[in-house]
Amino acid sequence: MSNTLESRNLTMLVDFYEMTMANGYFTNGMKDKIAYFDMFFRTVPDKGGFAIMAGLRQLIDYLKNLKFTQKDIELFERKGFNEDFINYLREFRFSCDVWAIPEGTPIFPGEPIITVKGPVIEAQLIETMILLTINHQSLIATKANRLKRAAGDRTIMEFGSRRAQGYDAAIYGARAAYIGGCDATACTIDERDFGVPAVGTMAHSWVQLFGDELEAFCAYARQYPDNCTLLVDTYNVLKSGIPNAIEAFKREVLPRGYRPKGIRIDSGDITYLSKKARKMLDDAGFPDCKIVASNSLDEIIIRDMLIQGAKVDSFGVGERLITAASTPVFGGVYKIVAVEENGVPVPRIKLSENVQKITTPCAKKVYRLFDRETGKAIADVITLLDEEIDDSKSYELFDPNYTWKRKNVSNFIAKPLLIKIFDKGECCYDSPDIKDIKKYCNEQVETLWDEVKRFENPHTYYVDLSQKLWDEKKRLLDEHSRKSV
Repeated sequence: MSNTLESRNLTMLVDFYEMTMANGYFTNGMKDKIAYFDMFFRTVPDKGGFAIMAGLRQLIDYLKNLKFTQKDIELFERKGFNEDFINYLREFRFSCDVWAIPEGTPIFPGEPIITVKGPVIEAQLIETMILLTINHQSLIATKANRLKRAAGDRTIMEFGSRRAQGYDAAIYGARAAYIGGCDATACTIDERDFGVPAVGTMAHSWVQLFGDELEAFCAYARQYPDNCTLLVDTYNVLKSGIPNAIEAFKREVLPRGYRPKGIRIDSGDITYLSKKARKMLDDAGFPDCKIVASNSLDEIIIRDMLIQGAKVDSFGVGERLITAASTPVFGGVYKIVAVEENGVPVPRIKLSENVQKITTPCAKKVYRLFDRETGKAIADVITLLDEEIDDSKSYELFDPNYTWKRKNVSNFIAKPLLIKIFDKGECCYDSPDIKDIKKYCNEQVETLWDEVKRFENPHTYYVDLSQKLWDEKKRLLDEHSRKSV
């Protein structure tokens, strides 16, 4: 499989303050200082119950290709950076350890989804690309999963390339949409580079270029008799589009030994039109001819259309998916949580008047607890790095915001979520095939209770802290509180 990042060195795709800090760390003798950083996010897009992790493959490709070119070096020379630091950049080699939650996994606010341990200059340098890569694809994968859940067993196709915020957003957005639940994309390059099935039929211009609609349909049907889907709303769906499509099917598809694949409606009241279209196709002897709907759809419109009885078999979703228009930002952040002193990680905490922005300190692990009988996810637990959750015994969960709310769970399986992807700068993880990631995503979403998957007012899935981690966080809060008095 080819990869669109293989020929691109994106080392300089950093916020400039990463470089000013790196230069400062170097000149202050902190080049080899080991730090721990976590990426996490604070809220789920669209006020949903969970998000979907995506973008890890592209993050791996980026980390594999970190190096500064002569052109890069010349920029820092012009900026007046320290000469010894510039020489350090000439010989730069990535050497961090990196852990990540695998792509396709449901993720929740507050838990580390990427953890980086290594020299502070390196760990700081990669902040921008970690955030933009994981934020973007997780946003689109999350939106796609909402669309797929709204559509049920019907097909969802990603149609958003022309509305994406640039070509990378189109390419990687289509990839993320497939992981999240879409069945195909209109973005052809994604089939070449990632194996995402590319689909498409015709635009209105095809119909308009011929003498009349029937002639256009017949020409297309002759060209693709084995895969004939016709766009029927160029002039009038019910008066001309569907009657002409039926005639073209009879003239050009059936005589060649094939059955028509479908019609597509791209405007109007699609719920009403699809009901009428279904009856017309059935009466003409084409009950197997599918109805495809497109035109500024989202999960709420799709859900309402199906509640109202729309006879749609598949949906093409464009701008509102590829831009995640209803919530176009995935608020992932990257924060330092510990610094090594004499080989021991010493916790760091960020305080804020905004309680949501207070970080959880320490080098950590994340576990997901699954009920052994139902297979459903019970809660996630963040622990200290050296803690193990013994799932042969009962375990006490407590709400870190309301610590008196406690619950003992038993008969569960504790699964660590963060897996190591880089060891001292060397990749030690093989990215799965995208079809396997998509399958894994579907399986993992099924482990969530339906209440967590609701679109409106979803049940809060708990991300708890272990008692030891909570005690350490409280100690730091109390310590800083005393200092500020």
